[in-house]
Amino acid sequence: MAKPALGRGLSALMGGTPVIARPAPAATTIALGTTTLAAPSIPVTPPPPALDPRDRVQRVKLDRIRPCPLQPRKDFSAETLRELADSIREQGIVQPLIVRERNGYFELIAGERRWRASQLLGLSEVPIIVREAEDRAVLEMALIENLQRENLNAIEEAQGYAQLVAQFQLTQEEVATKVGKSRVVVANTLRLLKLPVSIQGFLREGRLSVGHAKVILGLTTEQHQKLAAERVIKEALNVRQTEGLVAKLQHRANRTPNKTSLVVPLPGDAHVADLENRLRERLATKVQLRYDQGKGSVEIAFFSDEELERILQIIGVAAE
Repeated sequence: MAKPALGRGLSALMGGTPVIARPAPAATTIALGTTTLAAPSIPVTPPPPALDPRDRVQRVKLDRIRPCPLQPRKDFSAETLRELADSIREQGIVQPLIVRERNGYFELIAGERRWRASQLLGLSEVPIIVREAEDRAVLEMALIENLQRENLNAIEEAQGYAQLVAQFQLTQEEVATKVGKSRVVVANTLRLLKLPVSIQGFLREGRLSVGHAKVILGLTTEQHQKLAAERVIKEALNVRQTEGLVAKLQHRANRTPNKTSLVVPLPGDAHVADLENRLRERLATKVQLRYDQGKGSVEIAFFSDEELERILQIIGVAAE
């Protein structure tokens, strides 16, 4: 299935001029006595199109270029930057950086990886093409460029969409049209920003996939979402296994607790709460610590035989 075209931002950005085809000249006939001969057609090469002034490549000092605060991409792999620097050392910068003039400097629209790699090499000059663009167009172009190259992680992509919605008052439908995605894709990507910051960090780092995150969003409390994310990472659960884990957590959350299972924390007893949190982190599951004047109980939750075996291993009890 062909990948849908991503907006019209890059075509406008690169400023290509179409070549206009000219009709071939008609054949000429020559009369010789009673015989009419057709003179051979001579192909005429159309003149090259006039160069769009916007396509003029300049070379400027590297220190005159600044990154753009609207750039949706925030994470740049040190390894891939070194690889790009090695390529530039051998081949040079094949594609000029796209910039706009800003307060005596040039602000990047596209090409921040090339700019960063050039800094690693200590280059003094780089090729640029200058464009005129307002903030919204710059953000659109940066999003489109990164989406085409699949350089954005899911959270960066979501934050870019959110910026278009919040800063420029676009609807999700309008955002989808501009970046060449469906409205459903944009809406689902924006939902990732509802996750706790710690889980968003797991997505940025690639420790959780978007599939995992969508399943975890089915949990209604931040505590359960964090618990599920930590277990997915620790146990290397796939998406199907994560669905089973989330279903069990939802079932437990929806059960009506009876009086014997209610936990009433003692006012101001931060030590008990701290111990309970440390047990949860250590066992990577739900733990309830009940304490009252030297008596109480510890309840450790598990949702499968495999999980029980894992918990027993952690606390040093052999399953016979």
